[in-house]
Amino acid sequence: MPDQDMASSPDQARLPSRQFWAWIGLAALIVGLDQWTKQYFDSNLFYQERWNILPFFDFTLLYNPGAAFSFLAGGQGWQRWFFVGIAAIATVFIVTMLRRSAKQPLFCLSLSLILGGAVGNVVDRLMHGHVVDFLLFYWNQSYFPAFNIADVAISCGAALLVLDEFLRMRRNKRQRS
Repeated sequence: MPDQDMASSPDQARLPSRQFWAWIGLAALIVGLDQWTKQYFDSNLFYQERWNILPFFDFTLLYNPGAAFSFLAGGQGWQRWFFVGIAAIATVFIVTMLRRSAKQPLFCLSLSLILGGAVGNVVDRLMHGHVVDFLLFYWNQSYFPAFNIADVAISCGAALLVLDEFLRMRRNKRQRS
């Protein structure tokens, strides 16, 4: 749905709304926080070093050349460009959707989180050839794969996207009744 607060002239109608820029700003904030935390842990920990914080949580420094849960981490380097390409396509799609839907807060929040996380991990892939992970949860000898702020943003964004769709379906059902 096009943004309703755009001016009526054809030239102004093509300009993004304030809401759009707010969502882009949120994504940029996530990228900044993600990159700052990755730089901090990459500079203050040796590879695979762990700082115990809680009985089930450590800060650590790990590098992931693959995607979520180290998917395709064993590739010969081609996966770096594959994931960069997927993120570039997703970025264009998400920015387009944000521009069209800037007044739908939950939907745009979810997209902004996903966008910020995707861009944060792409920056790593382009700069280092891998993603820097530093959050490690575990219980006894069972470990959840290490992750970072970008991964948290992507996961929260995906969950909010599902919630937004569920709420939209519920609203549509009530309107039909």
